[in-house]
Amino acid sequence: MILGLTGSIGMGKSTTAQMFRDLGVPVWDADTVVHRLYAPGGAAVAPMAAAFSEAVRDGAVDRAALRDLVARDPAALAVVEGIVHPFVAADRAAFLQVSAPLVVLDIPLLFETGADAQVDRIAVVSAPAPLQRARVLERGTMTEAQLDAILARQMPDADKRARADYIIDSTDMDTARAAVARIVEELG
Repeated sequence: MILGLTGSIGMGKSTTAQMFRDLGVPVWDADTVVHRLYAPGGAAVAPMAAAFSEAVRDGAVDRAALRDLVARDPAALAVVEGIVHPFVAADRAAFLQVSAPLVVLDIPLLFETGADAQVDRIAVVSAPAPLQRARVLERGTMTEAQLDAILARQMPDADKRARADYIIDSTDMDTARAAVARIVEELG
């Protein structure tokens, strides 16, 4: 059973993914794979340098510089995705060779990338919009304008929830933990 786990930025998806891990469920994390691809020696560094030299510094993709570049030139996003998505897909395929009754694919852009077609069930991590915004801005890694640009590229939370088999309310961690336990019991 392959469970797709998704949720917009700041919804608590990474924390929720850890809850699945804590229950012994193998979790593949798309963001972790991208970080590895962008790190020094990562498979995406050279092709990204060829496409966007200003976004590569000290042998690694500078995510902040890349985010700024995409904000200035929205067409650049398709180029980035064309470079990164094949590497991510190959890593996901390798992970799916694991032998387990339930696995989780933690994919922030599950619907946006069409990856929802590759899972058996979908869980969406959700929280009220003001809490979402506060969580992201408290990180201190982006401005409100950058957050708004990211949200504009993501499917609205209400649409994600409408397409979900499970909704995990991450307003508080006890509620989220209980929802994760119910899902694991049902699917695992």
